[in-house]
Amino acid sequence: MTEPAFQSDFLRTLQARGYIHQVTHPAELDAAAAAGIVTGYIGFDATAPSLHVGSLIQIMMLRRLQQAGGKPIVLMGGGTTKVGDPTGKDASRPQLTDEIIQSNIASIKTVFEKFLVFGDGPTDAVMVDNDQWLSTYGYVEFLREYGTHFTINRMLAFDSVKLRLEREQPMTFLEFNYMLMQSVDFLELNRARNCTLQMGGSDQWGNIVSGVDLVRRVDHKAAFGLTTPLLTTASGGKMGKTAQGAVWLNAEQLSPYDYWQFWRNVDDADVGKFLRLFTDLPLDEIARLEALEDAAINDAKKTLADAATTMLHGADAAADARQAAEAVFEKNITIALVTKDLLWRGTDEEIARNGGVPFTHRSASVLVKEAGLAPSMKQAGNLIKGGGIRINNEVVTDPNRLFSLDEVEQPSGAFEVQAGKRGQIMLVRPV
Repeated sequence: MTEPAFQSDFLRTLQARGYIHQVTHPAELDAAAAAGIVTGYIGFDATAPSLHVGSLIQIMMLRRLQQAGGKPIVLMGGGTTKVGDPTGKDASRPQLTDEIIQSNIASIKTVFEKFLVFGDGPTDAVMVDNDQWLSTYGYVEFLREYGTHFTINRMLAFDSVKLRLEREQPMTFLEFNYMLMQSVDFLELNRARNCTLQMGGSDQWGNIVSGVDLVRRVDHKAAFGLTTPLLTTASGGKMGKTAQGAVWLNAEQLSPYDYWQFWRNVDDADVGKFLRLFTDLPLDEIARLEALEDAAINDAKKTLADAATTMLHGADAAADARQAAEAVFEKNITIALVTKDLLWRGTDEEIARNGGVPFTHRSASVLVKEAGLAPSMKQAGNLIKGGGIRINNEVVTDPNRLFSLDEVEQPSGAFEVQAGKRGQIMLVRPV
């Protein structure tokens, strides 16, 4: 089947980079995007303090919309989080308190600020909480207003419900209402902010179509839906799931070093796809990189890791993570013998005058630098602040933290300095 030739920059970009799986009313949406500003939204429930990399494709969709001159809305599910989306789940989610939900939303917002420009301009992003309207409805009022627009027959036919029932897993009536609530979100955003586009993953197709239908049926206004493909790795695994757990986007949950390593270690066959989806690199440069073969493909993986980490954590964190990884895995440094002169280059009196500490202690930055994990004290400090360093099996976040010579690990008689959770351990042995 021949793909449609889109006229708008927005849909052309999504198509070229592999974001599009399904679209309702594609010709109408294309015309609207070519003619002016399209306002679109994606919803994110606040079940944890951080989203993980499985949500990154949705964040990038909002970024592409803004880059093409559209206005993105980040809809935080303060209300729907209280219910729980049953899509793809075999069990009900635990119910969270209002305080935990709001704390999670505040934490998650810091990630979106790295990808989108927020403000009051016509194409600036905004963040909205659906608890603002969902919690104001009375039960009878909600059912009378919207319940007549949904049939049980159709809801049971959607995969999000049907697959759960086929697996003979219970679905509560609370969860069954999720589709209605998500549909009302679209209607509320359409009325209040002229939002005409809802986007999401392919598993959200049923919920999105229901929202599109509700807007068109109740208010007789334009409304569109667009989904991305189910994103899997070349090995068939789910994107963002590793043997070590979820790949979180907040630095508090996963260090920039480990985030960089995740992208560096992707399958060779995934490099081109991930460069298109998760970086802003030009398509011709991506074509060149994905054509590399054998050992040269590692350069493409480093480029992917650099670009993805820079977008989320900044250029300095990406450079520090790459330097640390190369020191660990390529330079093969295993033991650094550290002497008094090498560390301080002066007498104890001179060291004290210059703000140093006596030879009986080492700062965390010094240990990282002398282990060969960073070329300078500044970069060592940045790596430590990013959470990518363990000393004596303890995560260290203060570059000035002092370690006594009495704290050397036995039987090695050295400080164990480790980059990342699974990186090679460097032994810094005072002599």
